[in-house]
Amino acid sequence: MLDTMLQAFVTLNGVATSPFVLLIVAFAGAYLGMRVVEIVPFTRRIIERREARFANRD
Repeated sequence: MLDTMLQAFVTLNGVATSPFVLLIVAFAGAYLGMRVVEIVPFTRRIIERREARFANRD
């Protein structure tokens, strides 16, 4: 059991240090963060207020 867990840890460590995997994770995190901001009502209100404030300046 310990051998299997150690092998999985070493494999994940090798994958996590790869720059390509880190770029994919970064882009996926940015995309999901963008989607969450649009879905959560509290942040949507903040964005709408900011957009309304900028629209009133013009």
